[in-house]
Amino acid sequence: MSFKEFNFSKEILSQIEVLGFQIPTPIQKMAIPVVMQGRDVMGLAQTGTGKTAAFALPILDKLSSGTRGRIRALIVAPTRELAEQINNAIISMGKKTGLTSIAIYGGVNAHGQVKKLNRGADIVVACPGRLLDHLKTKIINLSHLDILVLDEADHMFDMGFLPDIRKILKFASLRKQTLLFSATMPKDIQKLANEILKNPCHIEIDHKAPIDAIEHALFPVAQHLKTELLFELLKSTDTNSILIFTRTKHRAKALDRKLQQKGYRATSLQGNLSQNRRQEALDGFRKGTFQIMVATDIAARGIDVSLISHVINYDMPDTADAYTHRIGRTGRAERSGDAFSFVTSEDNDTVRLLEKQLGEKIKRRSIEGFNYNAPKKSTDNEQAPRRSFQKRKSFRN
Repeated sequence: MSFKEFNFSKEILSQIEVLGFQIPTPIQKMAIPVVMQGRDVMGLAQTGTGKTAAFALPILDKLSSGTRGRIRALIVAPTRELAEQINNAIISMGKKTGLTSIAIYGGVNAHGQVKKLNRGADIVVACPGRLLDHLKTKIINLSHLDILVLDEADHMFDMGFLPDIRKILKFASLRKQTLLFSATMPKDIQKLANEILKNPCHIEIDHKAPIDAIEHALFPVAQHLKTELLFELLKSTDTNSILIFTRTKHRAKALDRKLQQKGYRATSLQGNLSQNRRQEALDGFRKGTFQIMVATDIAARGIDVSLISHVINYDMPDTADAYTHRIGRTGRAERSGDAFSFVTSEDNDTVRLLEKQLGEKIKRRSIEGFNYNAPKKSTDNEQAPRRSFQKRKSFRN
C-alpha cells in the first residue's frame, strides 16, 4: 500500500514524497481513512508507530479547503516537547498547503504566542494549562473548530490534567470530530472516551506490550552502587545515543554532571530547566552533539529521536505502564533496541507486574569483575529517592 491510495490532495502527496514517506505504518493504514471520513477515533498505540502522521495528514487534507485564519483543528498534548514535536511535524507535512500551525505552552513568555494567534492560525497544538488560560481570556476562539485531538491522553491524566481537559472540552463543544490517542487505557481514560466520543472507530496497535524489537535486561544492584555500575556498563556499550531515566530532577542533574566529569558528552532534561535550555538539550541529543541524555519522565513522551540504541532505567519507574512509555524511545520504526534496568529489592513488585505484562521472565544480567558487595562509602550521596504517593497535582505546561 502507498500513500497515494488515501486520495490526498496533490499538495499533501507532493510533500509526502519530499519527506520520503513510502509505506504507511499500521496505525496510518487504519486511522487515516477513518479520520478522512469524519468519524471519531479511539486509538491505542505505542510511541514510535507513526501516530502523529496518522492524524495530521488527514487533518491537513481536510483543512486545505475552507476559510483560512480561523482555528479549525486543536491538538492537545501533555508536554511542551511533544507539542513542539507535533507542531513541527504538521508544519513540515503541510508546507505546500499554506495552512498555519502554532504551538502554545507555558514556561515561556506568552507575548510571542499571542502575537502569532492574533495574526490568525488554522491549527493550534497546545498544552492544557496555557491553552486554558488563553481560552478564559478569549485570546483563543474555538467557535469554528472542526477537529479536536487529545494526544497521549493517559499521560495527561498522570500529570493531573484531566480537570483542565474537561474544561477545554466545554470550550470545544461545537467541534465536529474528536480523536483520542493513548498508549494505555486506564479506567479514567476509558470513562473520558465513553463520554466525549460519538460512535468511535477503535484502533489498537500493539498497545499492551513494549515493542517486540526491544531486548530487555535487569541488572540487580544495591542503590549505592548504581553509578559505578553505570560507568562499567557504558564501557562495554555503544554510546552513540543513550537515554537514561532517573526518578528525580536532582538525580538527573547530578548524574549528568558525573557523566561529563568522566568525559562523556552528556546533557540532562528535567523540569527545573527553562524552555530554552530544555530545547537546547533535546536539539543537541537529536543531532548527536550529546551522546547521552539523563532525563526524568518528562522525556518519556515527546522525544522524537529515531536512533536511540539504548534506554537505561537508572531508577525503575513505579508502574509497568511507565516502563513501557520509557523504553518506547528505543526500538522505533522497526529498529532493534535495548532496555537495561537497574533494580533493587524495592523494585520487586514492579518487576513482577512488568513480567506479567510481557508474558515472560526478563533475563537478569551482571557485569563480570564488578564488585556487587562493595560497602557504601561514608561520602556516598546515592540515597534512594523517596517515592511519593501523594494525590496527583496539576502542572501548568
